[in-house]
Amino acid sequence: MRSSDDRGDLPDHGNPLELGALPRDLAALLERAVALHGPRPAVRDGDGRWTWAELGAAARGTARWLTALGIRPGDRVLLALPPGRAAAAVLFGALRTGAAIIPVADSSSEYELRRLLLDAAPALVVSTLNTVRTSEAVREEGTAVAVPPEPELMAVQDGTDGSSRAEPDGTALLIYTSGSTGRPRGIVCPHRAVTAAAAAIADRLRYGPRDVVWNRLPMTFDYGLYQLFLCALSGAELVLPQGALSAGELVAIRDAGATVLPAVPTLATLLTRLATRDRRPTGLRLITNTGAALTGTTAEQLRKAFPDTSLVCMYGMSECKRVSIADPDEDLAHPGTVGRALPGTRLFVVDKAGRPLPPGGVGEIVSAGPHVMAGYWHAPEATVERFRPAPDGVGTAVYTGDQGCLDEAGRLRFVGRSDDLFKRRGYRMSTAELEDAMLDIPGVTAAAAVPPDPGGTVTVWAVTDLDAREVLMGVTDRLGPARTPDRCVVVPRLPLTAHGKVDRAALRATAERAAR
Repeated sequence: MRSSDDRGDLPDHGNPLELGALPRDLAALLERAVALHGPRPAVRDGDGRWTWAELGAAARGTARWLTALGIRPGDRVLLALPPGRAAAAVLFGALRTGAAIIPVADSSSEYELRRLLLDAAPALVVSTLNTVRTSEAVREEGTAVAVPPEPELMAVQDGTDGSSRAEPDGTALLIYTSGSTGRPRGIVCPHRAVTAAAAAIADRLRYGPRDVVWNRLPMTFDYGLYQLFLCALSGAELVLPQGALSAGELVAIRDAGATVLPAVPTLATLLTRLATRDRRPTGLRLITNTGAALTGTTAEQLRKAFPDTSLVCMYGMSECKRVSIADPDEDLAHPGTVGRALPGTRLFVVDKAGRPLPPGGVGEIVSAGPHVMAGYWHAPEATVERFRPAPDGVGTAVYTGDQGCLDEAGRLRFVGRSDDLFKRRGYRMSTAELEDAMLDIPGVTAAAAVPPDPGGTVTVWAVTDLDAREVLMGVTDRLGPARTPDRCVVVPRLPLTAHGKVDRAALRATAERAAR
């Protein structure tokens, strides 16, 4: 048997499904990885490394542990653990029981936790001991809580009677994302759709068993979470670094032997700055980007900093995971492209009547295929608005609300968002979400927000006796620093239209004047 570090005589890259059909569910996806890549490295965190065989054993043992706690098929398990081996084991273990996972940041505020507990009504919260002890929201809602065993114990809890109860059409994930009402909406993600999306992305990105994926993205963000599934499909190793970003990030990437880096613009900008001071080569062969577009300048600087690395631009949304993926460095020949539709999916740009537009026409981006998720949790009106019959009449499609255009070769160019939803530092947000959080701050009587200005600055307005800094600190407490606006303007009153609504056009105008 090969050692865990011996990758043997393996192909560098290729179609991860050439050796087998699409797994029926995510539990089967892990079992396939164990069968094909068992002794190879799977997941590494700050405290150790597991092979795929060890992760499989830990998932089976964790499934037995969860079953003993009363978890049954159809239940929901809220997972609030830091990225690492334990989180991976609990995720796959819960999926084996037939339960659905709700991934939540372990640093979630009481405000965020309470809203999710009320909306999703999970049967169990799995989190760290410190979080469980200090969470008022968990105690107030009376939700059962559990702290997982240490990773070293999880890997030896395997049993012989732990057959998977996951079903292809069963819910695998509830991914919460911002909604236009200001309340997060849970996207219902069936096993079948998640595996289809992961396989299509894997087919295009071509991770291989020699790859080491450096994943700084939170596993609550589907871009980060799917890295685990992509590694399982390909036999690559997933590295989940601990601690905050620092000046040593580039050194850590080099020392880990990383070859693939999923990035958002903030991470790309930091690494570019670090690389100007440390020009030693890395092993990176591929950098991918989605969540928020890399501007031309940022992409150019990134390529100069990592000249031996290819850049892949992508576009998607959690309601179907991914819409399009470009070929490596395809944006050099076709500036602004975010690629073509995924294998097995269909991509449209439609007018206001839902009719497909010819190449070059700007309209709403629509994606159809087996990767389309099952709608929103307990939100039928929002589901009907977003998930509608495909323009070609075949199945259901996701109507993104975003604007784009296709060229003659089917390449998509993203033009912009057509509503008050926007991407910021990798997070999908809404102006309503910001306003809702501000109104939760004692002393704020009215609040308003607008999408980022052309320079990317997010401005909010508040009617309050607090100063602007106190309002921003309040938002940070509720939504975290990554989703905190750049600027708060305290005003005696908000401008109103003739119909008594907040005059957002006037707010945008003042934001643009301030930017100038």
